[in-house]
Amino acid sequence: MTEKKRPATAKQPTEKAAMTVREAGRKGGQKTAESHGHEFYAEIGQKGGQKTAETHGPEFYAEIGHKGGQ
Repeated sequence: MTEKKRPATAKQPTEKAAMTVREAGRKGGQKTAESHGHEFYAEIGQKGGQKTAETHGPEFYAEIGHKGGQ
C-alpha cells in the first residue's frame, strides 16, 4: 500500500515560514506605495473627502471638529 498525501490546508505549514496577516498587509501597503506614489494617495484621499461631505453634510464636520477641540 502506498501512503496518500493529504492536500495542503491553511492550517498546515508550507516549506516557507507562515506570514501573519499584519505582515502581509504591511508588505502589500509598501508595494502599493512604491508602485503608485504620493499622487495616488492624494487623489483617493480627495475623492473620499468629497464623498464624505456629500453623504454627511456640514453638521458632521462641525461635530467632529468640536470633539477634536475637547
